[in-house]
Amino acid sequence: MLGLSTDSMTSHEKFVQKYNLTYPLLSDPDATVCTVYGVYKEKKMYGRAYMGIERTTFLIDAKGDIARVYPKVKVDGHAAKVLSDLKQLI
Repeated sequence: MLGLSTDSMTSHEKFVQKYNLTYPLLSDPDATVCTVYGVYKEKKMYGRAYMGIERTTFLIDAKGDIARVYPKVKVDGHAAKVLSDLKQLI
C-alpha cells in the first residue's frame, strides 16, 4: 500500500507520525503522477474553482495492472470494500 499527494515530504512525515501509518506516503509536488492517473482535477468549493486531487484508490494486481478504481472515496466502508475485492484477486 502507498499513499500519494501533492503535499511535501515534511508534511507527509508529520502525518505518518501523527496517525502511526505503516505504509509510505509519496510526494508529487508538481502533480505529474496524479495527472497521469487522472486524479488531478478542477474542483469547486464555495463557488471557487481550483486544481486538486480527487481522492481515489487504485487496486493494482500482481502483474502491475490496475484491477479496480474507486473514485471519490468516502472513508466509511471503503477499507472493507477494497479488502473484499483484494481477496477476490488472490
